[in-house]
Amino acid sequence: MNAPFKSPDAEAPLWDLSDLYASRDDARIAADLDAARAGVAELGALEGQLIAAREHPAELGARLDRAVTLYEQASDALGGVAAYAFLAASTARDDAAAQGFEADVREKITAVATPTVWLTLEINRLEEAEIEAALAAHPAAARWRPWLRRVRAQKPHELSPELETFLAERMPISAQWPRLFDETLAALKVRAGKDGLTLAETLNRLSDPKPARRKAAAEGLTEALRGESRVLAMVLNTVAAEHALEARKRGFARPADGRHLANEVDGEAVDAMADAVAQAYPSLSHRYYALKARVLGKPTLDHWDRNAPLDTKAPRAFDWGRGREVVLDSFAALGPEFADRARGFFDRPWIDARARPGKQSGAYAHPVTANRHPYVFLNWMGERRDVLTLAHELGHGVHQTLAADQGTLLADTPLTLAETASIFAEGLTFDRLLAEAAPAERRGLLAGKIEDGLNTVVRQIAFHRFETRFHEERAGGELSVERIGRIWLEEMGASLGPAVTLNEGYDVWWAYVSHFVHSPFYVYAYAFGDLLTAALMETRRTDPEGFTPLYRDLLAAGGTKTYVEALRPFGLNPRDPAFWLIGTKRLERLIDEFEALV
Repeated sequence: MNAPFKSPDAEAPLWDLSDLYASRDDARIAADLDAARAGVAELGALEGQLIAAREHPAELGARLDRAVTLYEQASDALGGVAAYAFLAASTARDDAAAQGFEADVREKITAVATPTVWLTLEINRLEEAEIEAALAAHPAAARWRPWLRRVRAQKPHELSPELETFLAERMPISAQWPRLFDETLAALKVRAGKDGLTLAETLNRLSDPKPARRKAAAEGLTEALRGESRVLAMVLNTVAAEHALEARKRGFARPADGRHLANEVDGEAVDAMADAVAQAYPSLSHRYYALKARVLGKPTLDHWDRNAPLDTKAPRAFDWGRGREVVLDSFAALGPEFADRARGFFDRPWIDARARPGKQSGAYAHPVTANRHPYVFLNWMGERRDVLTLAHELGHGVHQTLAADQGTLLADTPLTLAETASIFAEGLTFDRLLAEAAPAERRGLLAGKIEDGLNTVVRQIAFHRFETRFHEERAGGELSVERIGRIWLEEMGASLGPAVTLNEGYDVWWAYVSHFVHSPFYVYAYAFGDLLTAALMETRRTDPEGFTPLYRDLLAAGGTKTYVEALRPFGLNPRDPAFWLIGTKRLERLIDEFEALV
């Protein structure tokens, strides 16, 4: 470990899930499943009644209101059980009982929820004018308008009731592929010199100040991934094939179009953003890595040097208490409410940060349901990046608490806005770290910020382009490990540029990127969110006090507004191509500042 203190940090907390359930045997689990069944049965009694009332607006409005309310209540009951199973399993990927329980819960929830398939199908048999008349005649139903908007958007791609039911019933079976992926990576043993590391520990060591330790970690990870590459390639191929089959049945022209529709964004807009970032590779990543190679005294960087610190001495370490203080101070810059909401996660056992065997790598904030509270998950190693990760996930958590008043269905935020609060919080925290840094630390901090920006924008777009090419080729048949690796090398090489050498074995590093398996075509949301948030941060610079209430309203709106509507109060128009240049130019300015210090 890089940190001079013993890792895992004993102060880093473990969460307590008893707010959900005390254990897998808690009687409240069965009670909540029973309550959901009762709600679904009551909802089922309304089947056909929406169509029957289509000529009576007030009656249709009342029935719509009741049906969606029952649907949300059932979602709340099932969502709590699902969240508990997932949260408990994610800290025990080496525990067969925990993994089996998660799989069993998925099957039970699917059995309860599948009979609700009729609701969205019947809503979409109504005409737009009929729905509008119903919402006007029964104003209480109008609160569901944003949810109905998303449901109506899916109308051209809906299948028959029988096929929709089949797909719903198949979901827990399909979820076994991500489960196999997770368990395989959780069991990964990486030999790095004399050390045996988990995946999370290995990825952390790639930012070690000692080149030999970085190299050993990279070579050990390559060896470990090669040993599992056939299994992981089979998982990726199977997930892609299932995704493509459903996309074809739903009439989507491209595999990613379903994700774009769910995000309420045009595929052409995503393509334009991705192209803009790719065109900026030379002025961003290529330029920066050439500068970094010069600083490190190397003609080119080995791929394991990409996140290397600039100094060979151990980087500044943060114990948990100091990390907490920095993050809360950063949130306070937006106003006391933001700091208070973030502090609640620390004061209550809502964070699991302690790294340990069996715990999956990565970080997330799980919203659970709007009538409960979120939980935050990360692997704390005591580095600057961990402080920023903590801020990022707490940004999600604060966003989730602010949006909770909308209720579960309306709090759910499309990916186009889902990363806004997290990236914003990370940016505020970096600004605080930079302001507190001694002059000798500034170059290293700037390098870290630039690298985080490149990882969020350039790297994620490279991931997106890799994923797009993989899915396109998968349509013609299963891809071998070698072919997947070739696409990976081409896209990552294009993004990193000539100053980074992709050493032997890097062709298999696609295998640890979980989003490709868990959420196909998710990754562009990080770049989308980073560039969108950069525009917001530039807006805040001109009027910090006026910005805060507008920003709070944006987060509290949850999923009730599209990203275009959400940005309108700030005078920002994401349909203007120049909008996306705000973020790339902001990152370019940081590289300018870094170059001046080289």
